[in-house]
Amino acid sequence: MPGLDDLIPSATQIRKEAALKEAEKAEEYVRLAAAAEAEKRALIERLSKPSGKTEEEKIKLAATIIQRAVRNGLTEVMVYRFPNSLCTDKGRAINQMEKGWENTLTGIPKEIFQLWKDHLQPRGYRIAYQVIEFPGGMPGDIGVTISWDD
Repeated sequence: MPGLDDLIPSATQIRKEAALKEAEKAEEYVRLAAAAEAEKRALIERLSKPSGKTEEEKIKLAATIIQRAVRNGLTEVMVYRFPNSLCTDKGRAINQMEKGWENTLTGIPKEIFQLWKDHLQPRGYRIAYQVIEFPGGMPGDIGVTISWDD
C-alpha cells in the first residue's frame, strides 16, 4: 500500500501546483490577447486603405444591400461599422456633428462616403455616420447608415 505522502500531497505542494496552473492560464491569456491585438491592428490597417473594388463593384454591392433592406420593409440600413481609429480625430467630429466631419474619414469609410456623394445622394438617399458605442464614455465604433424615407 502506498504511503500517506503518496496519497495526500502536502498543502505546500498543492499550492505550488495551483500556482503553476494559474501561471499557465495567465500565459495563455497574454498570448491570446496579443494575438487578438495583432489581428485587430492588421484589420485596421487593411480597412484604412482603399478597398480595391471598382466603382461598378461598389455600386452593385450598394444596390444589393439597399434592395435587400427594401424587401425586408426597411427604410434605412446600417451598411458599415468601423473602429473610430479610422478617423483622423478618433470620431470626435462625427460625435460632435461638426461641419466637415467627412474630412476626418480614411480608407473604406471614406470610400463609402464618396460613393454616396457621387451616386446615392443625387438619387435622394441620405447617409449618417454616428458613434454607436462609447466604451469607457469615449467614442468607439462608428456606424454608417443609408436611408431613403421622407
